[in-house]
Amino acid sequence: MIAIIKYNAGNVQSVQYALERIGVASVVTDDAMLIQRADKVIFPGVGHAHAAMRYLRERGLDKLIISLQQPVLGICLGLQLMCRHSEEGDTSCLGIFDENVILFPTSGKMKLKIPQIGWNNIYDYKSVLFNGLSENAFVYTVHSYFAAEGKETIATTDYILPYSAALEKDNFYAVQFHPEKSGRVGESILKNFINIP
Repeated sequence: MIAIIKYNAGNVQSVQYALERIGVASVVTDDAMLIQRADKVIFPGVGHAHAAMRYLRERGLDKLIISLQQPVLGICLGLQLMCRHSEEGDTSCLGIFDENVILFPTSGKMKLKIPQIGWNNIYDYKSVLFNGLSENAFVYTVHSYFAAEGKETIATTDYILPYSAALEKDNFYAVQFHPEKSGRVGESILKNFINIP
């Protein structure tokens, strides 16, 4: 059973629909027992880091997520909340990944719009999440904040500067982009996650 964590962040339902398209049943839940018993857990989200972390803490979901032993996939805000700290609302996050989340710089030579919205390529894969994908595959992104590259980076994207498109540590995986909105590339990534032992 695949559990999608239900919390105060949007986009949860679209992840469930994406799983349905690849023939995978899932349940959207904030029930700790169901989440603990799931074969895989997906932690998606679109929204504000501070409000989302407050919701998780109020329900004990912060401690639950950190304690999970099965494969866990964070998506977009999910990736950011799995990092150590976010500049958005000066938020202490879950600390699974040893990275801080910061706002894209608005000064300098590169005058690109923030948030980044639309298609961008990912490269330099270092994980089973990207098995079978061509280098520089295109994915769909919507975000203003990012995690820098570091020892847990498993794919990179460039927008204003290079940043972590995906992170991995132990049983925890996370992507900054939206696989549920990334067509066949996104479906391949979701399938690869589902197939992790």
